Amino acid sequence: MLRQLHSLPGLIAALFVIVLTVTGAILSLDPALERAGTVVPAAGQISVAELAGKVAEHYPGAEQIERTPSGTLIVYYTRDGQVGADRVDPRTGQAVAPYEPSSFTSWVKNLHRSLLLDMSGRAVAGISALAMVVLAISGAMLLATRLGGWRQLLRPVRGTLSQRLHIELGRAALLGLLLSGLTGSYLSATTFGLAPEGMEAEPEFPLEVSGGAPAAIDTLPVLQATDLSDLRELVYPYPDDPTDMVSLGTDQGAGYIDQASGEWLSYQPHDATHKFYEFIYMLHTGEGLWWLGLILGLAALTVPVMTVTGMTIWWKRQRSKPKLSANSGPNAADGVILVGSEGNTTWGFARTLHDSLVQAGHRVHTAPMNQLAPRYRSAKRLFILTATYGDGDAPASANQFLERLEKITKAPELPVAVLGFGDRQFPQFCGFAKEVDSTLAARGWPRLLPLDTIDRQSTQEFTRWGNALGKMLSIDLTLVHTPVRPRTTALELVERVDYGAEVQAPTAVLRFKVPENGGKASLLSRLLGRTGLPPFEAGDLVGILPPGSQVPRFYSLASASKDGMLEICVRHHPDGLCSGFLHALPIGGTIEAFIQPNPDFRPASGKAPVVLIGAGTGIGPLVGFIRHNTSHHPMHLYWGGRNPQSDFLYEPELSTYLEDRRLTRLNTTFSRVDERAYVQDKLIANGPELRRLIEKGAQILVCGGRNMAASVMAALNEVVAPLGMDVATLKAQGRYREDVY
Repeated sequence: MLRQLHSLPGLIAALFVIVLTVTGAILSLDPALERAGTVVPAAGQISVAELAGKVAEHYPGAEQIERTPSGTLIVYYTRDGQVGADRVDPRTGQAVAPYEPSSFTSWVKNLHRSLLLDMSGRAVAGISALAMVVLAISGAMLLATRLGGWRQLLRPVRGTLSQRLHIELGRAALLGLLLSGLTGSYLSATTFGLAPEGMEAEPEFPLEVSGGAPAAIDTLPVLQATDLSDLRELVYPYPDDPTDMVSLGTDQGAGYIDQASGEWLSYQPHDATHKFYEFIYMLHTGEGLWWLGLILGLAALTVPVMTVTGMTIWWKRQRSKPKLSANSGPNAADGVILVGSEGNTTWGFARTLHDSLVQAGHRVHTAPMNQLAPRYRSAKRLFILTATYGDGDAPASANQFLERLEKITKAPELPVAVLGFGDRQFPQFCGFAKEVDSTLAARGWPRLLPLDTIDRQSTQEFTRWGNALGKMLSIDLTLVHTPVRPRTTALELVERVDYGAEVQAPTAVLRFKVPENGGKASLLSRLLGRTGLPPFEAGDLVGILPPGSQVPRFYSLASASKDGMLEICVRHHPDGLCSGFLHALPIGGTIEAFIQPNPDFRPASGKAPVVLIGAGTGIGPLVGFIRHNTSHHPMHLYWGGRNPQSDFLYEPELSTYLEDRRLTRLNTTFSRVDERAYVQDKLIANGPELRRLIEKGAQILVCGGRNMAASVMAALNEVVAPLGMDVATLKAQGRYREDVY
């Protein structure tokens, strides 16, 4: 529901919102430009009386002085029978330049306020402003849900370029767009009488004046007591008419002044409603707060980009919706597949299962989890494939599932298998799938298979689960899920460093570049300093497609694209298709690769210490973080290998980083030496030092195998226990992040 609430206003009002924000951005420049060309004396320096006297001296036919919210002073006058208007210097009362309102600005204002139409245009503009409020609030709620709560709202995000651009711009502009939308909606509501406009109450018109000889205007006591910074409007009396009055409007109120005595004849202060209206108007236009106008203008400029990226995301989601063949009705199927998905990726796995079961002769009904039926007449088994959204929440197509499940009162007879999809880097890995499984178990649903999970859409793990399911069903069930092949880049191996052969752990540091093709494009790229590599940072993942396989293998990157190379650290596994291919690759050989961003695995900015923990090839991205620590923030590396003589990965580089202080301290352990120890042992031994670092706000980054990561977590729980903390607390604070495999 929340996603629909965010998508529909954006799609319907996209054009009008773009017009509204682009014109608003143009208008936001006016207060700043006006202020830049205006002399604004400090409060208390010049009184209205002093200004009025100087203006009268230079403009004998002065009729009115107007002060704009940005401080510009405009004098309206008559000279030689001609009416004119000048901008004047408040210090001298002399002309600065003729006052000529911009016709372009007036046109943009009319377009912004009413789309150049009548009241119907104002209504559309108001509705568009309200749509912007809905988009800002629903977008913030979606982002908070995705990242695991409002406290995590500033966490790095993953996804495609369109997704990341949409989210980052939205996050940066959220408050500005919300302020513009709310104030614009209020101003529009006042136009139609739906909110109080706060009409300025007119002061009572005096029926009698003293009629004495007019005093010089710069001697009138009320004008002398009024500071120029409070002035809005001053109207001179008609010359040689002792019965006329001086009219004065200020930020506090307005009234009429006797031109003989200089005292108030009548005065009307502004009421609270009028002040509130003017405050809202100032917040919306930036008039009187030029810096706020610029901020709102910058926020408004993000809207066209977010509109394009939002529509791109919506279109891709629509295209990725499942197209199922031979989808039986719910009461005719012998097997039911229910799917919980947020971005439609889980549907791809469900479709593979659906097609495989159909080919095996089964009648299958596949539907969203929200369509759980109270009874499936012919079904013999139920499969639930679900992702987890945000901090353990239900994805969009499953947010009503548990409520529907609660309403089923009949004793369950249908055996069920739950398969969760998620990312182990998140604390609530497959949290919703686990909740569904435990709820089904508590309500007595028989299990077809124990709960299983798929990490990062691993096709290998999905195939393994399919084999187990096939054995349970006594059929040959090979689930080969082929995701959409991403666009790849050809990379050439230019350098390698081999380690570990003596300890039966052959490992290589491999460095790749874009092949030289000798063409004009590559020459231009070199002249411009471009490497041809796709953009990436250390800690991101590179997906490599080995020959003859559509299934990518992912490796953590030890370099950034600005280094001019792509660097990975790979251990050769005996049965590893991709690791075997990479270790056999000669210098000059090429690979097909693509980048998968991994922004959740990064050192935090700031001066807090960073503790890097890894074992084996997990050192790759950690070395990348150290390599780019040119600001010399405190970095402590804990790393475990087998033998320092054989597989001390990156030893020369680490020595260099210690010397130039990019690395503060290096702690190593080796398991194939007399002192045999593992990295978790070193952590416990250095417990007091680690506690001091954690008390200083240290962030901990762990990279390596899953068993190592589990041992490290147990060791750190022991280390931080005296502080009244645990790893779960550090994770919740965003200070403990993992990249495990």
